[in-house]
Amino acid sequence: MPQEKFVIRGGKNLSGTIRVKGAKNNALKVLAASLLSKELWTITRVPFVEDVLRTLELLRALGVEVSDTLSGGDIVTLRAKNIISTTLDTEVSKRIRASMVLTGPLLARMGEVVFPHPGGCVIGERPIDIFLKGYEALGASVELSKGFYHLRAKNGLRGSSIFFPVVSVTATETLMMAAVLARGTTMLKNAAMEPEVAALADFLNACGARISGHGTPHIAIEGVSELGGGTFQVIPDRIEAGSFALMAGATRSRLTVADCNPAHLDALISLLQDTGVEVEKTESSLTVDATGRKNLKARSIITHEYPGFVTDLQAPAAVFLTQLEGESRVFETIFEGRLNWTQELVRMGARITVADPHRIFVNGPAQLRGREITSPDIRAGMALIIAGLIAEGETTVHNIYQIDRGYEKIEERLRGIGADIQRVNA
Repeated sequence: MPQEKFVIRGGKNLSGTIRVKGAKNNALKVLAASLLSKELWTITRVPFVEDVLRTLELLRALGVEVSDTLSGGDIVTLRAKNIISTTLDTEVSKRIRASMVLTGPLLARMGEVVFPHPGGCVIGERPIDIFLKGYEALGASVELSKGFYHLRAKNGLRGSSIFFPVVSVTATETLMMAAVLARGTTMLKNAAMEPEVAALADFLNACGARISGHGTPHIAIEGVSELGGGTFQVIPDRIEAGSFALMAGATRSRLTVADCNPAHLDALISLLQDTGVEVEKTESSLTVDATGRKNLKARSIITHEYPGFVTDLQAPAAVFLTQLEGESRVFETIFEGRLNWTQELVRMGARITVADPHRIFVNGPAQLRGREITSPDIRAGMALIIAGLIAEGETTVHNIYQIDRGYEKIEERLRGIGADIQRVNA
């Protein structure tokens, strides 16, 4: 297939309402969890993004009956009545890190799973040791042979106490799913508290699981023999909502971000308000108004696990900081290498000094200019779109497959609020 790119002509006024899709990071985990049950699951508000499509591809290859309306809707039904394989497709697994999430449910249900090292975004060191040690604690054996991990638990998994040395959303969710069918009780300590974790646990409980403490650092899972069916609505994508809010601030626009949950965005809202941007909240929307505000004040951010400033909004926030008056600092505490993308922003005219792999200094306001740039990952790709919307002249963004992994038909939705952005063949 031909590669595609975005061509953006900046400086256009943005206005109106943009609606938030379902959270990719919630949908992926619920889809994977379907492997735990033989019954029918119906998932609504599923985002039509590449990572979701590839996860469905993996599930179909394992024998899951999948029906979807994603090309013209947002509903997926799944039934993992007969699992025909315990080996994850190599090519797909190497493209998306979400493939790792399937290993927990497969191991719990079938007692075995084989998979290659997962792929995903190039944002620094992302080892899978935290998963493997967790599986070993649950009684599985782990073997690495010819580039593939072989995990086995012939007699099933057993409950255990697992301490996470670092807070990991994906590890929390994956091991929580594995423990649902384990014998006895499992304790997850220093667990992630993100809304996506709590939403997944609530749905599993609705299907018959016994999970408590989700939304806190200590999660208890009392194993059950089987799960039933159910219906689940994916929660709003707080990363997408936050990206749109930052876009409004960076472009000095007034936008209403609808179908979101502002309660999940306290850290971001605080940042915007501290700089001088006006934010109005309802239960399901944000209206961000930066029109006419020429001297927004510089502020610094430190990424942190929820409820702190989420690392997935670091890149869009950095673009916003380039338009503020004075010096801002970004301290990325989660991933080493996740600031490398700012080299592209510097090429566009941003005044950024790199202190070390985790810290940058941003001086503004900077006049950005259109350039040929390349998206290295999902979130940096969205940030570069925002930069293109600010910049003078024409910006071309390459490698937009990365953006498609996380944002559904983003160019069509942005045109709906006045952006001049086109998808063209590279």
